Amino acid sequence: MITVLYIFIGGGVGSISRYGMSKLTENYFPSQFPLGTLISNIISCLILAIILYVFENKLNQNTWINPLLLIGFCGGFSTFSTFSNESIQLIVNGHWLLAFLNVLVSIGLAFTLIYWIKVKWG
Repeated sequence: MITVLYIFIGGGVGSISRYGMSKLTENYFPSQFPLGTLISNIISCLILAIILYVFENKLNQNTWINPLLLIGFCGGFSTFSTFSNESIQLIVNGHWLLAFLNVLVSIGLAFTLIYWIKVKWG
């Protein structure tokens, strides 16, 4: 039951953080491009990779890390559904290039960050 509570708390904090990131980027960098979602997804991947790197041998000892930070916070802070919806909206609105860039940068940078930290540093 405590695991569910960790996921609940981490997910809530992550979701609120993602909402804040979206509002922050909308206010300071208004654009057709979904910058807030991109930043949230990239930061989430960076946090996940760093946690996996730092706590690689300690995840079994610290049973709160996975549900609270990896599943909860990173899961709530990143969002594949919003990323997908915003990419489709760009296409529907005729912004094919922005949609392509969003998909390419989001997936490419996320994979690169996790690979670089987990594999190259680890």
